[in-house]
Amino acid sequence: MTNTKKIGKIVIIALIVLFALITIFNCFTIVEAGHTGVVVTLGKVNEGVLQEGIHVKAPFVQEVVKIDNRIVKLEVDTEAFSKDLQTVATTLAINYRVDTSKSYSIYKNIGADYETVLVNPAVNEVLKAITAQYTAEESVTNRSLISDGLVEGLNDKLNASGLYVTDVNIINFDFSEAFINAIEEKQVAQQQLLKAETEKQTAITNAEAEAEATRIRAQAEADANNLIKASLSEAVIRSKFYDTWDGKLPQAMGSDSVITNIDGGNAQ
Repeated sequence: MTNTKKIGKIVIIALIVLFALITIFNCFTIVEAGHTGVVVTLGKVNEGVLQEGIHVKAPFVQEVVKIDNRIVKLEVDTEAFSKDLQTVATTLAINYRVDTSKSYSIYKNIGADYETVLVNPAVNEVLKAITAQYTAEESVTNRSLISDGLVEGLNDKLNASGLYVTDVNIINFDFSEAFINAIEEKQVAQQQLLKAETEKQTAITNAEAEAEATRIRAQAEADANNLIKASLSEAVIRSKFYDTWDGKLPQAMGSDSVITNIDGGNAQ
């Protein structure tokens, strides 16, 4: 019986020590780097937050909820209609963070699932509003403008709640097969038109070059003829004639049987 009492006392002491250790451990909480702690006392959210480090709390009656204040990446797949009523399936990568000073109000008013409650609906709403401002084709060529518009629009909706969007990246735009085929046909038509315009311009340029070459040749020939003409005086012509004459008078018989010699005399 004595041994049983001793064992019972040991068990009681062990339980007391265990309870004391549990109580001691529950008196402290550690808030990790990049987080804040929201203190909940018997279900009531206390104002203010616990910063990084170790903190004392009331055991069993207080709970510390850790809120991640680092930049969080969220991927969202959604659909919207463009200005020309095309369905645009979009995949977005959104970087956002929770304001440390408003961690308690976010948890109090929204809860820990603020991403599902606030961020996702805001992304869908803002994206649909911005996508409606552009045609489907313009959405592709204005990705940066749409990204900037999303950042601005999301911050307008979320900042008051303590959520701040730092960046939005458009990972992908996807369109219907019919629209993609229409774009490809348009590109082919544009390429063919550009080729035809290029060939036309080349033909015009070649014709203009040939006409200019012809004009230059004609001008050169005319200038050469003028130089020759200017250099042939009557004396030069007579001198060249005598240089090449063989001494024989040319004879010609006219209808009146008159022979004309080189000096202009007449022979009967």
